Amino acid sequence: MQKLPKIGLPIILLAFVLIIFVSKSSINIGYGEAGVLFKTFGGGVVTDKPPLSEGFHIISPWNKVYIYNVKQQEFFEGNMQVLSSNGLEISLDVSVLYQPVYNELGILHQTKGENYVNIVLIPQIRAVARSVVGRYTPEQLYSTKRDAIQNEIFDETKKNVESQHIQLNAVLVRDVSLPLAIKEGIERKLIQEQEALEYEFRLEKAKQEAEKQRVEAEGKAAANRILSASITNMILKEKGIEATRELAKSPNAKVIVVGSGKDGLPIILGGQ
Repeated sequence: MQKLPKIGLPIILLAFVLIIFVSKSSINIGYGEAGVLFKTFGGGVVTDKPPLSEGFHIISPWNKVYIYNVKQQEFFEGNMQVLSSNGLEISLDVSVLYQPVYNELGILHQTKGENYVNIVLIPQIRAVARSVVGRYTPEQLYSTKRDAIQNEIFDETKKNVESQHIQLNAVLVRDVSLPLAIKEGIERKLIQEQEALEYEFRLEKAKQEAEKQRVEAEGKAAANRILSASITNMILKEKGIEATRELAKSPNAKVIVVGSGKDGLPIILGGQ
């Protein structure tokens, strides 16, 4: 009985050490995540192999795993102050969709670290946005060029961050804010331009309608000229004779004086 405590204590200690060993040697990586292995006695960050994938892994207890979210993520940069081509201050709201390049996660961790968004992505977006917006006037930013600005910011930022192991999926310009006085001036100008376009459209339509009527009138006049030219005295006499024949067959009382009308056409006197 006296030996039991002496035997039990080492077992308890061994179990305690085993629990610590297992807890330090196992790692569970969740969905949409990947792990970068750091070998304390074996060269530091592992960059020549793919990162640890989702699921349960056993590692040496003296090593460490840094877990990264490798799903598409978004950060919002609101109220970004930039200058237009004429020096006017513009405010942009921009959303950026990104994710780390999966197979380059070890290099990203080694060169930039877990705070890579603040170290690389945000400064790049700000710098490129200032450069791109500086090429346009406030009118272009407010109305016609928003899609072009968005595409240019995306293309230039993507080119800059790809070499830094970050995959840029989209840049979305959510809002472009101008000073109130400038915004109202642009809106008045746009309304005036729209009214001018509508007036030009009405003028053009009226012009087309007048042209249509002119063409129709000319067509009718030409048709009348052709018809007049085609009706000769002989045709009229022939038609008159045909009409006389038809009337002579009618049972109604009448007097027909042949050859007494103009151009020798018959005169028909009613019976009653």
